[in-house]
Amino acid sequence: MSRHFAIVPAAGSGSRMGAGRPKQYLELAGRPLIWHALAALAGARRIACVCVVLSPEDDWWPRFDWAPLAARLRVLRVGGATRAQTVGNALEALAADVAPEDWMLVHDAARACLTTAQVDALIDALADDAVGGLLAQPVADTLKRGDAASRVAQTVPREAMWQAQTPQMFRHGVLRRALAEAPHVTDEAGAIESLGLAPRLVAAEAPNFKVTFPQDLALAELILRARGER
Repeated sequence: MSRHFAIVPAAGSGSRMGAGRPKQYLELAGRPLIWHALAALAGARRIACVCVVLSPEDDWWPRFDWAPLAARLRVLRVGGATRAQTVGNALEALAADVAPEDWMLVHDAARACLTTAQVDALIDALADDAVGGLLAQPVADTLKRGDAASRVAQTVPREAMWQAQTPQMFRHGVLRRALAEAPHVTDEAGAIESLGLAPRLVAAEAPNFKVTFPQDLALAELILRARGER
């Protein structure tokens, strides 16, 4: 049977937060931001290992206590200049320990409101899928395409439009090849699409947004506190 591994790229600086430390280490509900994503993934018992991909120069990780999650974590210091490079480097580093048919669940470190139930739902939905897929949210708002002057150039029909989220789940062999051939994509699904394949969209029913701006931290904390999970 195919195994499941999680990959959490965490080699970026999160410059849009304007903080004095990498975004993944900002405090959220008493823990580093990345902790909450790691805890949700570690709670999914079908995931064999949660791989955290750091920059080789990262000196923040040792400053925190990861002991409660340590048995489920593997730290890979192979982060690259882009997300695609970081994930691709992780896939290379894991190549000797996994099979081409094993599933890789790639999740953003800054999506702190992920739940273990969402991870399990994604695994269930894609268990027999030939391609793989990703959590996503149907777009509810009207979409406007802007021009260079920040004026509306076009209203884009929202029917059939989805907002991509993570985890994104694909088999190791195919994802490794896809990222090698399409190194400039912004997510793994885009790399898979470049091979002519169509990833499956799995609806995310709970908040799973990416913390990007300072105000997002407050919203994420409200959600986590309301759940009583952190």
